[in-house]
Amino acid sequence: MDPRPIGVFDSGLGGLTVVKELMAQLPNENIVYFGDTARLPYGTRSRETIIKYSIQCIRFLLTQNIKAVVIACNTASSMALETVKEVFDLPIIGVVEPGAAHAVKATRNGKVGIIGTEATVQSGSYARAIARLNPGIHTRSVACSLFVPIVEEGWSDTRIAYLTAERYLAPLKEWGADTLILGCTHYPLLMNTISKVMGPHVTLINPAVSTVHEVKRILEQGDMLNDNHNQPQYRYYVSDFSQKFKQIGSRFLNREIIYAGKVDIENY
Repeated sequence: MDPRPIGVFDSGLGGLTVVKELMAQLPNENIVYFGDTARLPYGTRSRETIIKYSIQCIRFLLTQNIKAVVIACNTASSMALETVKEVFDLPIIGVVEPGAAHAVKATRNGKVGIIGTEATVQSGSYARAIARLNPGIHTRSVACSLFVPIVEEGWSDTRIAYLTAERYLAPLKEWGADTLILGCTHYPLLMNTISKVMGPHVTLINPAVSTVHEVKRILEQGDMLNDNHNQPQYRYYVSDFSQKFKQIGSRFLNREIIYAGKVDIENY
């Protein structure tokens, strides 16, 4: 039994969709979440800056006596994962590789669509990961910049969301994608709308689900699961507090965030 918490960080609050999946799949585990809300978005930063930020986030999480780190950010997973694995001596899991692996297994016609923010699409991280796993699979990517504000406004299941999704996803439908990666941590909240637009024959891949499967596998392998059935502890921290974090974060988790501590992340 290892009761130490799992540390999770993201550039903002989207990574709470990964926390929600951790709560569902690993209900005994304690979790510490850090949202770097003072410096979001990471997608506009250089690779060197994203690596620096990721190292600082992990240094803070280490002060919380964590046993593993989940990088719940597509940009940081794409640009910093390999470097931070060399810097820190504990399991560190990103969201890109598990999501790509799930898509490779799921596709039937070898056409995988990828949607994400402009930064994630430009990075090509999912396409490269899929090519490494199976060079025969074709990918197409579409940046869906309006999806994040739609989710944060609470409009995920509205006519506005449907019409926006219809416009963004039309090229992938016409191309014949049978699998679609939701390459942004906000996008699982649009699952119903995206599914209506793409149709029942298209498999939607939520990388958070695949990532938590990988976390569980690694903890089992290292005999690091928490077998204690006491009520787990969930702690939340941000680098710039706002009421928005608690309001939208509570919606993401389907449970109330009562308190979020503020951290001066530049000290780490």
